[in-house]
Amino acid sequence: MNDAAAIRAKELYTRIGERIRVLRQEKDFSLSDLARRTGFAKSYLSQIENLKREPSISALSQIAHVLEVDILFLLTGEVQDSGSQSLTIVKKGERKTVNRPPGSLAYTYDSVTYKKQDRLMEGFIVTIGSEFPQEPFVHDGQELTYVLEGTHEFVYDGKSYLLEEGDCYYFDSNRPHYGRAVGENRVSFWWCLVQKRIRTSGMSRKQIQIGGKEMRKTSL
Repeated sequence: MNDAAAIRAKELYTRIGERIRVLRQEKDFSLSDLARRTGFAKSYLSQIENLKREPSISALSQIAHVLEVDILFLLTGEVQDSGSQSLTIVKKGERKTVNRPPGSLAYTYDSVTYKKQDRLMEGFIVTIGSEFPQEPFVHDGQELTYVLEGTHEFVYDGKSYLLEEGDCYYFDSNRPHYGRAVGENRVSFWWCLVQKRIRTSGMSRKQIQIGGKEMRKTSL
């Protein structure tokens, strides 16, 4: 990662960490409280808040659920309009793009589900580079991926799979998994995450949900 990319990375994770800390404190949650509600270790959450750990999208989705905000708010600071619609359409030019620094597993995430405030899924068009992440991902839930372009190496529970344009794979997220592009070109794929939610005290939530809940602007 070059100096410019390192600066962008620091700025991105600084803002994410600050948003999490402010929302946590507004709810009068200690780190221990947040750890209990999300299922993550207190040390892991502390590292995210203090810029020592790059959070995965799946981790941010779980944190956003507990803090009762949309995941895009943690990523970009944008507040989505509240309200529920039975049908939402995201045109190609309307995707919400989250740029992540080179050296990360994913260079960009284009959200294609953000308009549905009461959504049960989180969907992105993801573009990745040729480097594996520093460590595998392990979390609750299930994932569905459809390769749109390029050749993709996916490692699941220690076994490597080579996937190409048009291939699709669906897996339980509680086993170590990670991937990268193979060859000179980047890989893009459609990715959907459905994550098991941990019920928080005083809230009535379905056990299986994904993505941010309807955002309450008063909490921001």
